[in-house]
Amino acid sequence: MDKDNVEGGLGMVIGGSENGNLPPSIFRREMMRDKEGGDKERMRAEFVRMYSHGELGEKLKMLRPVIKKEDKKGWFSLQELKDRLMKLRETEEKESKSMISGVVFQELKESLVKLSQHNDEKDKKTMIQRLDVLGQLGGTPSFMMHPPKEHLVEKFFHPDNMSSGEKMKLELQKVRDEFKMSESDCGSARVQVAQLTTKIKHLSTVLNKKDKHSRKGLQQMVQKRKKLLKYLRRTDWDSFCLVLSKLGLRDNPDYKF
Repeated sequence: MDKDNVEGGLGMVIGGSENGNLPPSIFRREMMRDKEGGDKERMRAEFVRMYSHGELGEKLKMLRPVIKKEDKKGWFSLQELKDRLMKLRETEEKESKSMISGVVFQELKESLVKLSQHNDEKDKKTMIQRLDVLGQLGGTPSFMMHPPKEHLVEKFFHPDNMSSGEKMKLELQKVRDEFKMSESDCGSARVQVAQLTTKIKHLSTVLNKKDKHSRKGLQQMVQKRKKLLKYLRRTDWDSFCLVLSKLGLRDNPDYKF
């Protein structure tokens, strides 16, 4: 092996470069990490906003560490200044993040309000379009633009146009008002007799002979009325006579049907 080549190869590094830097093809990750770390370190000493000399001095004075009297001196090192600047930077970042979150929340709230207003306007436009369609089809009928006529309302609610159940309710209310002993009376013996008599008459006219279940219920009503009449005869003779005279009942009625 040639001596000159050996001596020349002693100073060579495989994969190296002439200026002494590490080869980027092998140490790229480490080099980028060192570079990013240096950038972050520089950014920590920079500020989010600009300060005047007076403002910056007040900020740094507030970040001055507590020093004992015996250690008190009239100067501070560059490292201490750097630490204060880094603390000021961290404080600014926290304040900026809180402000950004508040701004984002406010913008989100305003967007939701605008969206709600847009939906309301859209609904109004849809309603107007529907009204326009009705107008094109002839519009609202004229009779719907006026208050209801009294004679038509009376005709609509006339008992002749009511169902059997509605007629029964009106009759029961009428009988209760006629036989009640006071304004709050809705279940005294004579009121019950009057209402049972009304129901019995109604069922006797509409009941089908083959409807055994309903006939059984009718018979139960008759027996209940009989017991109430006996009670009235024993306790309130005047009410008993009033019920017999107004309802057309007998003292010993025949309950066969």
